[in-house]
Amino acid sequence: MDSHSSAHSPLRIGVLLSGRGSNFLAIAESIRTGKLKGVEIAVVISNVAEAEGIRKAREMGIPCQVFVSKGRSRQEHDAEMIACLWSHGVDLVCLAGYMRLLSPVFVTSFPNRVLNIHPSLLPAFPGLEAQQQAFEYGVKTAGCTVHFVDDRLDHGVIVLQRAIPVLDGDDAHSLAVRILAEEHVAYSEAIGLVASGEYEILGRRFVKKAGNRK
Repeated sequence: MDSHSSAHSPLRIGVLLSGRGSNFLAIAESIRTGKLKGVEIAVVISNVAEAEGIRKAREMGIPCQVFVSKGRSRQEHDAEMIACLWSHGVDLVCLAGYMRLLSPVFVTSFPNRVLNIHPSLLPAFPGLEAQQQAFEYGVKTAGCTVHFVDDRLDHGVIVLQRAIPVLDGDDAHSLAVRILAEEHVAYSEAIGLVASGEYEILGRRFVKKAGNRK
């Protein structure tokens, strides 16, 4: 696979969001503070015109684009987004609360180059309301997963996971809040791993190359 080294030009990421974009803001802050090096946000795209994340991106001076998805076919909508991402030279697409399934054409346009974060330890509790699912199931450990996107829901190769204990005093809301705090750390860490290019994908396993293992 093609690797991208942060020693050369920065890895250009495109962020897709539908709402407040808290993971987008966490990524932007990691870049601003130098925790996430060799990465820049090339464009932020939303399928919702009034998304809070788009407003924040505009305030930060980051290029933005809105492609309203309501009432349009997924194929037509995704074709516009693909063209936009390509025009901004995007190397890696990051879904940050993007609430619409991507078409197969989109995924194949960026093979192993679309990242998503999910608020459970996949393969447990895919889909919506994962934190509620985990809480109701009675698990003792919950967390989040950063994974590449493939043609199945919450299924692609796992880049990293962060786990937290489920406390006796938790409810579904408090658990979701604590998982979100882990998401904000995990997403930037995963982007850094991909930006380094120092990994390979063996079957379903994301493996750091020998010189980059910690």
